[in-house]
Amino acid sequence: MKFTGIDHFVLTVSDVAASCAFYEKLGAEIVTFGDDRKAIRFGDQKINLHPVDNDVEPVAADPTPGAGDVCLLTTTSLEAVQRQLEEHDVDVVMGPIDRTGAVGPIRSVYVRDPDDNLVEIGTYDVP
Repeated sequence: MKFTGIDHFVLTVSDVAASCAFYEKLGAEIVTFGDDRKAIRFGDQKINLHPVDNDVEPVAADPTPGAGDVCLLTTTSLEAVQRQLEEHDVDVVMGPIDRTGAVGPIRSVYVRDPDDNLVEIGTYDVP
């Protein structure tokens, strides 16, 4: 197999509307698909949001809100990201801090979503 990228992954959430509102503040596009299912899209990838009482099959063996740890890439400066987070009352858990991304060094800040999933916002535009 030759993989070409990630199309989507799933987060199990306790409140789909609250998760949509949080990620929309970060700049995600909210999309509706299937039987009124929700996802958040960043660029060419998306995160499907499954409620805890989800009836879609198959699902992970033990879908649990708050178990996610994701990195979202941005071309926006981290200073501007931090200003936007502050404007929306989103606390930065850590950062800015240097990390290693999939293809090289990134600089990131970390926040938590409404389910306490860890969300890293990183940029490859490292000074």
